[in-house]
Amino acid sequence: MTRFSTMIGLLAVAAAGMTPVLAQTVSDDETPTTSLNIPGNVQLYGDAKPNVYRPSATVNGEIITSTDIEQRLALIRIANSDMVLPPEEEQRLRQQIFSNLIDEKLQIQEARAADITIDEAMIDQQFAQLAARFRQTPDQFAEYLKSKGSSANAVKQQIRGEFAWDRLLARNVQSTTNVSTEEVEAVVKRLNEAKGQDEFHLGEIYLSATPENAAAVADNARKIMEALRSGGSFAAYARQFSEASTAVVGGDLGWVRPGQLPPSMAQAAAQMEPGQFVGPIEVPGGMSILLMVDRRQVLTADPRDAVLSLKQISLNFAPGTTPAQASELAGKFTEATKTIAGCGAADAVAQSLGASVVARDILMRQLPAPLQATMMDLQVGQTSQPFGAVDEGISVLVLCGRDMPQSASAPDLQQIEQRLLDEKVNKRAQRYLRDLRRDAVIEYS
Repeated sequence: MTRFSTMIGLLAVAAAGMTPVLAQTVSDDETPTTSLNIPGNVQLYGDAKPNVYRPSATVNGEIITSTDIEQRLALIRIANSDMVLPPEEEQRLRQQIFSNLIDEKLQIQEARAADITIDEAMIDQQFAQLAARFRQTPDQFAEYLKSKGSSANAVKQQIRGEFAWDRLLARNVQSTTNVSTEEVEAVVKRLNEAKGQDEFHLGEIYLSATPENAAAVADNARKIMEALRSGGSFAAYARQFSEASTAVVGGDLGWVRPGQLPPSMAQAAAQMEPGQFVGPIEVPGGMSILLMVDRRQVLTADPRDAVLSLKQISLNFAPGTTPAQASELAGKFTEATKTIAGCGAADAVAQSLGASVVARDILMRQLPAPLQATMMDLQVGQTSQPFGAVDEGISVLVLCGRDMPQSASAPDLQQIEQRLLDEKVNKRAQRYLRDLRRDAVIEYS
């Protein structure tokens, strides 16, 4: 997980619990369908270009400055390890950030009108937790953000917006949204009927397109793919670029089955492995980039749900270790750990290497995909191949035991009810925000 995706996970308080099931490319009965009276032979009058990016605006009398935009853009650079973005991509990001900031203003204003206040101490606490994820104090984190072109205020304002929207939805939407017993039972029935079928946990970045701009949209999608392959955060790019309702949760579609997806997406997903990106894929109304987070079979036991009892032996490289020195140390470490005969011998070998040992039980599914494949083939007492990085050191895992899943059961009724409730709230929240946008007075400067 990149630092920015960790940041997003902390800041997106309102969205964190939502697990949308359908992509924007799947029919959505909450999407407005009212036709506009637009003639086929449109003629434009005047010189106005409302789609041209402007650096500042007032939203119902409250200003958004170019500084606000640049500081949010700096957070995206942090997300991508300070990767230099092409000028045209930065410009697209500025436009999307501008749109996000307008929404944020509207959400905070609506919460204020409803007499909802956000305790500054709560914002400071959330900021401190975020700083701790970076292994810094709040003051150190504020200086770090400043050095990167952002600020503590930019992050705190985003926290404030998420909290305000979350509380507003809790009062005006969640309190009047219900899930019936019949709806829960219908989900259980569908799950039982789908037993054994493939199911995918997908992320999606959806870009709308028309025949006229399809080539430009495809080019944009390919540039996003290049950024993702270079280590960019999928969640960060989804939040900034995706036009699906799932953008607010980093493009997370949750678990879906092939029948819930457009044929082109279902076909692509069937060939994907966890951690893989694919795109652009032509879908109704546009193009999508997919991330395969995980895959499984409905209500079927999966070996990756086994609980592994592991010992991790780790040798940290001293600061300033060169790649050549790291390679030499890794070679010695590899030869020594090959001799380990079961977990009982792990501590002695680690001590001889000056390495540390950590014992832990973990679901195989929680390991990175390459390690899952390695652990799948290991027998109890065997050691994985070494893994690590020059700046972090080298490690191996010793398999002490494996508890296989006995059977797969359907999610309990409370989980299903909560998921359905989250879906309904998410749809109503999107409609609520569309109404706020329609009523807003926005003046550009």
